[in-house]
Amino acid sequence: MHFCGFMQLFTKEKLRQIAIDVFCVMGSSTKDAALAADVLVNADIRGIDSHGVSRLVGYVGLWEAGRINMTPKVDIVRERKSTFTIDGDGGLGLVVAPKAMRIAIERAKEYGSGWGAIQNSNHFGIAGYHAMMALPHDMIGMAMTNATPFIPPTHSKQAMLGTNPIAYAFPTDKRRPLVVDLATASVARGKIEIAKREGKQIPKGWMVDKHGNTSQNVDELKDGGMLTPLGSLEELSSHKGYALGSLVDVMTGVLSGANYGKWVPPFVSFLPMLPNLPGKGLGHFVGAMEIEGFRPASEFKASMDHWIESFKSADRIKADQEVFVPGEKEYLIEEERSVNGIPLNDVVVKDLEGLGKKFGLSLL
Repeated sequence: MHFCGFMQLFTKEKLRQIAIDVFCVMGSSTKDAALAADVLVNADIRGIDSHGVSRLVGYVGLWEAGRINMTPKVDIVRERKSTFTIDGDGGLGLVVAPKAMRIAIERAKEYGSGWGAIQNSNHFGIAGYHAMMALPHDMIGMAMTNATPFIPPTHSKQAMLGTNPIAYAFPTDKRRPLVVDLATASVARGKIEIAKREGKQIPKGWMVDKHGNTSQNVDELKDGGMLTPLGSLEELSSHKGYALGSLVDVMTGVLSGANYGKWVPPFVSFLPMLPNLPGKGLGHFVGAMEIEGFRPASEFKASMDHWIESFKSADRIKADQEVFVPGEKEYLIEEERSVNGIPLNDVVVKDLEGLGKKFGLSLL
């Protein structure tokens, strides 16, 4: 561990062990704890700090509230050849989703593609982790999830959708894989948390208050405030983000038999579950497509390299500005942090210290 101003730097291995220790003391098996820790630390190493070990406090809160089962029996409850539905038994989405993705990959090896709907799960970390599991198999991977409802439909002041991310991962030959991983909100909720921790003002259009009026108050969510759909405000095409968020909600919630819309269980333990739930837990959807079913994988990967190179050489607005392809910045951050360490805000460090005291662990 090293120090850097108000940030402390940790190795990937140290953060992974911290997460494993916490999950194990919560009752997880060592194998599941290691899997869940890998998902969290993958977010930290790639610079998606809102979904890394900073989330441990939230998972502990849900577990203490009896809303996470640390020893789930993850079962297939319905299936055809390439499709299946999994009941996550209330387990960590960090464990349930990778297990579902492994099944999707095996189905793709046999049938050309594999598609899994997941019900009765919890927050599954970054969607990109699950999509990227398909890359070593010369497959295109995809993953999506619904989430805590913090987003109103266009013309509404009631939260009906979550940030509902979508991720796709495409293998390449010599270039880094192309990874598209985005929230269907104007911003991920975790970015609001980061701004609050760092004392930064958020841009106009990220949030609205409980009456639907634009707000830049980082504490707005505590008073009924909401995030905006991708596109931000109506005049900036919020209806498109609303449509994308709806697509994810139907694929992950309605299709799987999980909850959807305003009934999706909140990630924070202090918010109550709504009555008359239409489904079971949180919902995900994962998929894997074997490239050989479309064209030779070697040709596809060579074409992906050419595609990336053509975009990287696109004319720039300013000579000193670089054109990035989706997922490239995360790979660059991973390379830098693998050498120099992963920075954690002091607030996150204090949270981890608090978990250590709570469980009698020497985390730091």
